[in-house]
Amino acid sequence: MSKTIKVALAGAGAFGIKHLDGIKNIDGVEVVSLISRDLDKTKEVAARYGIGHVTTELAESLALPQVDAVILCTPTQMHAAQAKACLQAGKHVQVEIPLCDNLAAGEEIVALQQKSGLVAMCGHTRRFNPSHQYVHQKIAAGEFNIQQMDVQTYFFRRTNMNALGQPRSWTDHLLWHHAAHTVDLFAYQAGSPIVKANAVQGPIHPALGIAMDMSIQLKAANGAICTLSLSFNNDGPLGTFFRYIGDRGTYIARYDDLVNGKEEKIDVSQVDVSMNGIELQDREFFAAIREGREPNASVAQVLPCYQVLQQLERQLAE
Repeated sequence: MSKTIKVALAGAGAFGIKHLDGIKNIDGVEVVSLISRDLDKTKEVAARYGIGHVTTELAESLALPQVDAVILCTPTQMHAAQAKACLQAGKHVQVEIPLCDNLAAGEEIVALQQKSGLVAMCGHTRRFNPSHQYVHQKIAAGEFNIQQMDVQTYFFRRTNMNALGQPRSWTDHLLWHHAAHTVDLFAYQAGSPIVKANAVQGPIHPALGIAMDMSIQLKAANGAICTLSLSFNNDGPLGTFFRYIGDRGTYIARYDDLVNGKEEKIDVSQVDVSMNGIELQDREFFAAIREGREPNASVAQVLPCYQVLQQLERQLAE
């Protein structure tokens, strides 16, 4: 594909804006349609980014013949159904993490992708952050092997707010959203499937109906282990922090920044063409479309993550 890739983006909230900012830096790609539930706010965002078509209905954008691909930045509970609708409409699709909130829906998406041959990718951004890419390259070169990952995912969200401090129309989830980042990254970096997984959770919030605190233990087939702590109750610092403990050193990744175990900064600016993980994720999506290949973080590649999440959900229910 040599022509400009025409994109519809669904979800004009905090994460949709991150994708629009990233796409501005990618040649040969144009966002031609913006979909979100608040029409007036969507028009404002569209005007800011020069997007000609605005709607509140994904189906309307899928009916546009010029649309080649769709990026879904919508609420978690909509991801699976919308990803299937995109594939059924003959559009390539990138769905923000998580792929689904139950395994059966994820399996349906993978089956649809394999039948259609379209590019279908999930936004497992940690695979693309330069900090984690640096560690991955060390592993691939045989210079580092993970013994343990220690990960903290901490937010302060006792009300239903998004990353911009705005009210959400849906409820976020520690297991099916935030844990998905680490479950997938651990198996990806270890280069070995997860063979053991355990979880415990704290009390269910009376209004939100979700656990606000959770602890997860993972073990890969090659013996590497991972301990993940998650909380919506932590009053700073906020975010996700990854400690890689290996056979030849320690690395600590904080989003796109990386230090060693002595807190000495590691320059990762030359790892990829950008320091923006979302932009790099989008670059991979569009490159896979142009080259007719499977992308890194394809729906098939990340499905094992959701198999583990389903197992943990059943364990927690018991």
